[in-house]
Amino acid sequence: MTAPTTKQIEIVVNGQVRLAPQGYTLRELLVWLEVDPERIAVELNRSIVQRQAWDQATVGPGATLEIVQFVGGG
Repeated sequence: MTAPTTKQIEIVVNGQVRLAPQGYTLRELLVWLEVDPERIAVELNRSIVQRQAWDQATVGPGATLEIVQFVGGG
């Protein structure tokens, strides 16, 4: 018996086309992408998503994400 496959959707992350599992929230997608959420800002479809909304924002087919990491230094 084979395991059921997860449906994949096409999204764009920082200008790169990627396949990702369908139905993920923004927070779930960041975990799947192995992005450390501590020092980032996320834009989903040209709108910045506040950290407290990551669990409600769903990533649909054709979504465009820009993930920006903050780097300290001086």
